[in-house]
Amino acid sequence: MIEIDGSYGEGGGQVLRTSLSLAAITGEPIRISGIRAGRKKPGLAAQHLTAVRAAGRICNAQLRGDALGSMLLEFIPGSAVQAGIYTFDVSKAQVGGSAGAIALVLQTILLPLSLASGNSQVTLKGGTHVNFSPTVTYIEQVYLPILQRMGVEAQVKLGAWGWFPQGGGEVELQVSGDGKIGGINLVQRGELQQVRGLAVVTELPSNIPQRMANRAENLLRSAHLKVSVQALRERGVAPGAGIFLTAEYQNSLTGFGGFGRLRLSAETVAEIACQQLLKFHQTGAAVDEHLADQLLLPAALASQQSQYRVAEVSRHLTTNAAVIEQFGLAQITVDEAEKIVSVIPVIVRSNLTLNPSP
Repeated sequence: MIEIDGSYGEGGGQVLRTSLSLAAITGEPIRISGIRAGRKKPGLAAQHLTAVRAAGRICNAQLRGDALGSMLLEFIPGSAVQAGIYTFDVSKAQVGGSAGAIALVLQTILLPLSLASGNSQVTLKGGTHVNFSPTVTYIEQVYLPILQRMGVEAQVKLGAWGWFPQGGGEVELQVSGDGKIGGINLVQRGELQQVRGLAVVTELPSNIPQRMANRAENLLRSAHLKVSVQALRERGVAPGAGIFLTAEYQNSLTGFGGFGRLRLSAETVAEIACQQLLKFHQTGAAVDEHLADQLLLPAALASQQSQYRVAEVSRHLTTNAAVIEQFGLAQITVDEAEKIVSVIPVIVRSNLTLNPSP
């Protein structure tokens, strides 16, 4: 059983999600202690518990410690990952419901299902757009398109928007199995092609998304960027507002967002998202801070070497690298000076050793 220290590094949920994905893929039993020890409320929250049970379901795992607040988990896969039709509802993980981020559940099971034999359809319910987590829009516009370049075939369809704290969102994930993952090179991002945006509200007046869209377009055009932001009033169970910007470069993609809240003007929400995007744009990097650690796992499972330049070497990145290396799947090097991440899967490294260059 692989022993994993959940308090290592940034001590958050990424340690848990990566460990669950790799345990399901490799069939290795794991024990994680100190889960989310670095957080104000340590242990399994609703979205983490849902991810545990989702990963367990797809590989018929035995679970010990799968309870809210638990800081110790044993996960023993019972079979190879099974493709199929699944539903996972974060709101059912705790009394009174939850707006826990379903994108985190999605990222836990996506790669195992893409490598399984057969196609899968997964319905996910809970929070679709919440702070401190990837939004479903980011998953759809940035994460999945980049993974598609690596051979992972998956699509998401947003059925209902779910904001914090009510949740109530729903997405459908389609995954094509029998996949093979290839490496990726994102050292040079190339020229900016355009910025696409979505300004959205649910259960609020339609002038609010238009104000967010107008402010974002004015700000980004003043920075000489080509931009188009669509204003929408969508379906959701409760009031919510946000703006989500996707920057398309010649070789790469990145995304940023801002969320509405009481006593925060629509214009200020747009400014928050624009400031994040412009800050990234000035770095010249190809990969944003969040995608940087999310790319490590597919790169470790690939059949070729990967290399990419990041905007920031975060603790999320270095923590995730250490967890992946515990499974012996890849050698990960992070050049902090050049901000370049190199991932050499074990199978590639073995071939390089057996067949050295003349």
